[in-house]
Amino acid sequence: MFRFLILASVSLLLFLPLDVPLEVAAQPDAIVEADVVLRGATLYDGSDQPGKVGDIAIKNDRIVAIGKFKVKGTPRVLDCAGLVIAPGFIDLHTHSDFPLQEKKTNANYNYQTQGVTTVVTGNCGFGPADVAEYFVKLEKIGVGTNVIHQVPHNAVREKVMGNANRDPTEKELKAMQDLVDKGMKAGAYGFATGLIYNPGTYCKTDELVALAKIAAEHKGFYASHIRDESTGVLTAIEEILEIARRAGLRVHISHIKVSGRRAWGKGPDVIERLRRARKDGIDVTADQYPYTASSTSLTATVIPAKFREGSTKDMIQRLDDPEIGPRMKKAIADRLDGHLGGKSIKIARYVKNTSWQGKDLFTIGELEKKSALDIVLDITRSGGAQIVNFGINDEEMRLFMKEPYVATASDGSAMIPSATVPHPRSYGTFSRKIGRFAIEDEVISLQQAIRSASGLPADILRLPERGYLKVGHYADIVVFDPKTYRDKATFDVPHQYSTGVRYLFVNGRLAIDNGKATDVLAGRVLRHGAKSETK
Repeated sequence: MFRFLILASVSLLLFLPLDVPLEVAAQPDAIVEADVVLRGATLYDGSDQPGKVGDIAIKNDRIVAIGKFKVKGTPRVLDCAGLVIAPGFIDLHTHSDFPLQEKKTNANYNYQTQGVTTVVTGNCGFGPADVAEYFVKLEKIGVGTNVIHQVPHNAVREKVMGNANRDPTEKELKAMQDLVDKGMKAGAYGFATGLIYNPGTYCKTDELVALAKIAAEHKGFYASHIRDESTGVLTAIEEILEIARRAGLRVHISHIKVSGRRAWGKGPDVIERLRRARKDGIDVTADQYPYTASSTSLTATVIPAKFREGSTKDMIQRLDDPEIGPRMKKAIADRLDGHLGGKSIKIARYVKNTSWQGKDLFTIGELEKKSALDIVLDITRSGGAQIVNFGINDEEMRLFMKEPYVATASDGSAMIPSATVPHPRSYGTFSRKIGRFAIEDEVISLQQAIRSASGLPADILRLPERGYLKVGHYADIVVFDPKTYRDKATFDVPHQYSTGVRYLFVNGRLAIDNGKATDVLAGRVLRHGAKSETK
């Protein structure tokens, strides 16, 4: 049932599935040096194999033994009977770029309580364009989880062209290519876009191909919030597949979904197209959060891109323009019609009037004796707002979840409880996917749910020595109680930490010990192509 291999540096017996490349074995009485030993848990190694009962030994920042073995000295021994041990979870899609640079949120505790040990930033084309400078800031302040970054297209385009609705000149394109090249050389894992957001929404496919080719030269990948997740989703899928073919690199679809009631029913078509592309040799993957609502800015949701060029002041002046204003307001009203007249859009954060937070646009309109359109215009003139948009079909969300190339990712950010009413995904994505959809509802198997959060994202990133329970890998490990590992955050009360993580190791150090935060900042910046990691 098991294969065996001698590893010169240590002798021990491993119990691992057949498809795991690194296996170690020796005499049953082999003795291992360790700092910590986890005893008697069910081990899920990040592959698609069922869990097996065994032990794990940690020395410094590495896993040194898996299975059954003896230890010498007096390591700390943790009784993990009845618990699950898995590789620390990897969140491919966060917007923690700036929160991780702040003392109040750099521990990333809302992710630690979900079992997350590595987060990826630079998503949707947002985040620091100067990758090297960003990494220095993270290393200076310290972080509670490992951090991976992507070169953000919107930030790069903004730096070179501003918020312009046109193609780049040859000189501007070269300047953007140089910025992507610089970011990849500094250790970014890939290049990311957000094609519904400014200014990236104004780019054409040729620009994306030209920039993605730079990432390809560095063996990076291309991740995208595709151009349309609603009625035009299939066309948007074709665009990212075209980029994969023309730029010659692997591509990844961020937070895959079919959004908006007018588009419901297209989920199976999206899945069929992606399966066919993968069969044809295109390396395309995706990630997903397990909720029926999304979250972004109100502006990006209801104001068409053609009205958003330039500054916020320019956009507001268009509202007041006698010719453009009526067309702009009609376009916004049409968008609202697709959101049940504003009933499916809830305000998450609005600085000007916090009493609106947690309420939908229709309800706010009734309270203020205004239309939902009027509320949108008021918010736009007062600095904008973040919203939660209930537009995802539950059945289609579950269909995407079952696909073996779809990883789990939050699309959230590092945060602490406040008066805002954000999407609960920042607190509950992984515990919801594994605790509710796998353990409780059995929509997918526990091993697939864990793989979608560990081995699969590591494979997508080509991330070395993480994402799997293997001897020699970094000791990024989560230990959770399958009976209590659940999301507590709701849409009405989102600032609630997940429960059930008993222990969390980040690079071999305990970030959560017996269910309590240690406040240890053991995370590292993970640079693409680096031969060693900076502590």
